[in-house]
Amino acid sequence: MARRRSRYYDDDFGYFPPSRPREAAGGIVAESQRGGFGKSWWAKRWIAVLEGFRIGARLGRGRSYARSGQVLDVNVEKGRVTARVQGSRAKPYGVTLQVKPLTRAAWEKVGAVLSRQALFAAKLLAGEMPQDIETAFAEARVSLFPERAGDLATDCSCPDWSNPCKHIAAVYYLLGEEFDRDPFLIFRLRGLEREELTTLLGGAGGASDGEPATGPAGEEGLGAAAPEPLPAAPEAFWGGRPAEEDLFGPASAPAVSAALLRRLCPFPFWRGQARPADALEPVYRAAALRGLEVLAGGCAPEEGTAPAHPETVRARMDRGE
Repeated sequence: MARRRSRYYDDDFGYFPPSRPREAAGGIVAESQRGGFGKSWWAKRWIAVLEGFRIGARLGRGRSYARSGQVLDVNVEKGRVTARVQGSRAKPYGVTLQVKPLTRAAWEKVGAVLSRQALFAAKLLAGEMPQDIETAFAEARVSLFPERAGDLATDCSCPDWSNPCKHIAAVYYLLGEEFDRDPFLIFRLRGLEREELTTLLGGAGGASDGEPATGPAGEEGLGAAAPEPLPAAPEAFWGGRPAEEDLFGPASAPAVSAALLRRLCPFPFWRGQARPADALEPVYRAAALRGLEVLAGGCAPEEGTAPAHPETVRARMDRGE
């Protein structure tokens, strides 16, 4: 990658003291506030690409920018990432990362290799990234991650002559965290959306048309279930059975607070000083208690007490209490 020269300063060589960034409001705050970035192997693999550039102290400042919310926004498209980073000047710097997309022919080769491996296909269709998926790409003679200078190009509108600079590094680190949440982001950067990957696998498992779907041990019966015909008589379709008297059972607070929130976290490119779960879990807990209060007719049970039974609530409502 070509370096851009600047007559302003060079932080590492000390011609001028390092500049202090302006405080950014509403920026993206990294989940990781200490230690390394990225938990999964694919996130760490991405970070290793950045750290392989050996840009010295700019890496540390890039981590600081990512953790303090200096990155204002990040937009990820096929083969391209754009972002705005608040630096020392009033106008944020524009950052661009371009990842060379794989050709359609290359993706078809990868899809053929993946489809022959039932475990690879099954995990990908289930939303998981296989541990050794890079071997499948190597068999297709391509790389999932950028490995040559021509696979990756970065640019920033700041006056720093180094490329990558600390602003680019900050975006890199935030992307690494996003890879933990969405492992298919690297596929998008290489030119393939998740839906296109599913189509490319073609139902997966390598079964050709007319052949039954089989599992890892070759057992039949793991394919799609045969459709059931609708009842011919309308009353049989719309009939159903009477509802049970105690349809819902006793009402109680959830055993796990904010279970849905925990499954969704971390949110993509989160903005805010507190983690989403820490900020929203008290709201979920209060909403659960309020729901029990409404169900009990305005009498809220305290945490740890016996839940209200629907029959009790129904009797109180009939009495107008």
